[in-house]
Amino acid sequence: MRTLVLNAGYEPLAVVSFKRALVLVMNEKATVVECVDEDPVWAAGGTYDRPAVIILTRYIRVPGARQVPVTRRGVLRRDAHRCGYCGKTASTIDHVLPRSRGGKDTWENLVACCLRCNNVKGDRTPQEMSWELKIIPAPPRGSSWTVRGVDKSDPRWEPYLALAA
Repeated sequence: MRTLVLNAGYEPLAVVSFKRALVLVMNEKATVVECVDEDPVWAAGGTYDRPAVIILTRYIRVPGARQVPVTRRGVLRRDAHRCGYCGKTASTIDHVLPRSRGGKDTWENLVACCLRCNNVKGDRTPQEMSWELKIIPAPPRGSSWTVRGVDKSDPRWEPYLALAA
């Protein structure tokens, strides 16, 4: 079970384990906003509500232009595991402008790619292959990318994630 952490301005910060969230609540660094009613935490001192969403008691500033780091897993997730060239299931990533020609590891230069297209394309550009990209590579947007750990969200988090979007 995981817990969404909000700052005092109701901006989502991260997702933590319910144990970490409970420690923050017990140390009065956070308060429970939403809890899981059907699954309390049993302890020697009694029972506690299992937190689903907590809010920190002190304001934590969220940087305005939070950058999403470029990762292989992130590129595959952004492109829904579909090849940017043929649309089939992708398991690798490809540099649109190959690294040997100065292509960088950026969201705009990486696409998900199937093994066949990756091997056929090799060290060439899509223009040299007369290929069209099925997607326009761009940095991902939305709270599911800027809040750490939200890729598998709880329905109780939706109102708070919608505020961030």
